[in-house]
Amino acid sequence: MQIPLDLARTLAAVVDGGTFEAAAAALRITPSAVSQRVKQLEQRLGRVLVVRSKPVRPTEAGAAVVRLARQLALLEHDALAAFGGQDDGSARPTTVPLAVNADSLATWFLPALARIAETHPVVFDLHRDDQDFTAGLLESGAVMGAVTSQSTAVGGCLVRPLGVMRYVAVATPEWVARWCPGGADAASLADAPRVDFDRRDDLQGVYLRRIGAGDVEPPRHFVPASNDFATAVKLGLGWGLLPGFQSDAELADGRLVALGGPPVDVPLHWQQWNLGSPLLDAIADGLTREARRALEPPARPPAPA
Repeated sequence: MQIPLDLARTLAAVVDGGTFEAAAAALRITPSAVSQRVKQLEQRLGRVLVVRSKPVRPTEAGAAVVRLARQLALLEHDALAAFGGQDDGSARPTTVPLAVNADSLATWFLPALARIAETHPVVFDLHRDDQDFTAGLLESGAVMGAVTSQSTAVGGCLVRPLGVMRYVAVATPEWVARWCPGGADAASLADAPRVDFDRRDDLQGVYLRRIGAGDVEPPRHFVPASNDFATAVKLGLGWGLLPGFQSDAELADGRLVALGGPPVDVPLHWQQWNLGSPLLDAIADGLTREARRALEPPARPPAPA
C-alpha cells in the first residue's frame, strides 16, 4: 500500500488550516477537490483520517499521514537546497511547525528564529504550550521540534539539553506589606492571592510545597500570557514566580521584592524529528546558541560511582 504524496499534502493542509475551505485557498483548488482528495485517501487506507469538526482534527491514523507529509516536505526542501533549487527568491518558504513554552517564547526563543529566517527560506508555525506538554505535539506529528522539559527522547526524535530556566518568587512591596506584614512564609502565603498562568500551571504550587505550605488552595488569578502574567505580578494582583528576564530590573530598583525560599529550576531540552535534515539541524544549532546565552547552564549528570 502506498500513500500518494499529493493526497498526504492535502490532508496536512486541511489539518493546518482547520477547514476544507482554508486548505482549498492554500492549495489553490476548490473545496470540493479538497474533499474528494481526502475521501480518496481515506478509501485507499481504509481509515477515517479527520474528524470533520470546526476546526477539523486528525484521527490517530490521520496524524500519522500528516507527519509523513511534513517529513517529506522537509526532506524535499533539503534536497532542493543541496543542489541550489532554493536560490530563486520567488521560491515558497518551507513551513516548520515548532512547539515552545510561553516563557521561552516571550524571552529568548524569537531572536534565535529571526536570525535563522535571515539565512534560510523558512516560515515558522509556533504552537505554545506548557513545557511539560509540548513533547505530546511531537508524538502526534503536529510539530517538527519542541522546547520541552522532557529529557527522554520521544520515539523517532533527537534530544539535546538547552539549559535551565530559573524562577524566583516575587511580589510588589505594597503587596507584601498588605498580605505578608510579618514576612512571606508558608503560613502567610497559604491564604494570599497568587497569579497562575492557567489551571495546568503548578510552578507556584511547587514553590509553596518546597517552603512547607503543602497542597493549599489560595485565591488565584489566571493570566494565560507570559508578558501579561509578569505585568499582573508587577501591578500587585498577586505574587508569582518570574524568570530573571522578567524580574531582574524591578528587583534591582525595588519595584519588586523576592519572597525568599528556593528558586524553582525548570530544565529545558530541544527535541526534533530524527531525519538528518540540515534545516532542522540549523534551527537546533541556532536555538542552542541562544539558550546558552539566556539560560542557566544545563545540570551536569551525576558522576559515576
